[in-house]
Amino acid sequence: MSTSSSGARPETLSNPGIPFAEFVVMIAALMALNALALDVMLPALPDIGASLNILEENDRQQVLIAYLIGFGGAQIFFGPVTDAYGRRSVLLGGLFLYAGASVFSLFSETLDQLLLARVLQGVGCAATRVIAISVVRDCYSGRQMGRVMSLVMMIFMAVPIIAPSIGQAILLVADWRWIFTMLLFSGVVMLFWCAIRLRETLAPEDRRPMNVPAIASAYWTTVRLRESFGYTLATTFVFGGLFAFITMSQQIFVGIYGLGVWFPAVFAAIAIAMSVSSYLNARLVERIGMRRLSHGAILIFTALGVILYALASAGIEHFWTFTLISGLLMACFGFIGANFNAMAMEPLGEIAGTASSVIGFITTLGGAILGYMMGQLFNGTTQYLGLAFALYGLGALASIIYAERGRMFNAQNRT
Repeated sequence: MSTSSSGARPETLSNPGIPFAEFVVMIAALMALNALALDVMLPALPDIGASLNILEENDRQQVLIAYLIGFGGAQIFFGPVTDAYGRRSVLLGGLFLYAGASVFSLFSETLDQLLLARVLQGVGCAATRVIAISVVRDCYSGRQMGRVMSLVMMIFMAVPIIAPSIGQAILLVADWRWIFTMLLFSGVVMLFWCAIRLRETLAPEDRRPMNVPAIASAYWTTVRLRESFGYTLATTFVFGGLFAFITMSQQIFVGIYGLGVWFPAVFAAIAIAMSVSSYLNARLVERIGMRRLSHGAILIFTALGVILYALASAGIEHFWTFTLISGLLMACFGFIGANFNAMAMEPLGEIAGTASSVIGFITTLGGAILGYMMGQLFNGTTQYLGLAFALYGLGALASIIYAERGRMFNAQNRT
């Protein structure tokens, strides 16, 4: 992987201590642990349910939601902690917890034990997410940071596409517990790789003391500013739709459409739509603007939800129609997620680390709760998934109107 068209290494603020290409792959792998721990479980939910005597089919969704609760809930703490104590030690601690929770999951004998293990696994992975972004911010700035994150996302986006196939491949030769063996192996590899190769990137003089009033003030600022809070809420609603899709996807594609082992292939095709739109967003955002792209996408997102709900309510459950609408919905997400997050962070430059933790906490935890609420209503049709996209899309639109004081698309000609 070349570092630039001229072969020159990007200028760094703090030397990560490893070659640029290795640094990019390491950061991408750290962020990918989250997508891997979530999406790899999808094909295994029926086997987990049978093994742990989960009587209600919808209760299997808790295996996914428990992880998201740990992942979302812990982010609010890791921002201030890593700013006070450095990146490396907190990162290694998070990876150790991720690996340890994988062992706990591996030997769980009841649903309650597995759910606790999944919460802990999510907490450990929250550290990798927060610190990976913080390390990039320590080492690069401006367009260089944007370039690093673009390369990271190119690698990262491959994981949601292939993760269900990895889970299905494991199930073809072993039982579901070997999926957690694979997650354990992934966590241990990243633990040793980071311990050996990644140096501390936050200098002692740049660390902030754990000042509770200052942290509380930064938290309050994040939710007090109209633009930040509005786009945070909008992202939460969109995540609610995304997580509803993830929690119901196995039941829909296998239970309704009978795909069996072909489910991961269709899931991958839908995930590719999100990857392509994310790439297009990166190419178009400077020319068209974040607001025009994301506001248009959320309108389409909501309309598609209404169409899906109407079709399901009319008893029209065609595989190709549902797959096409799902792909279009995920494509909309590619134009929404990054832009909404950027606009939420726009007025928070002086408290970016803590603000990122607060926004990650609200959007992930809130989205998980919204997704779980709708997932529990699953009734053997796609009706409630359509309702989730429609209602949560309307919620996102209301949040945008609040953030922009009634304007959309070109608010004050800013972005």
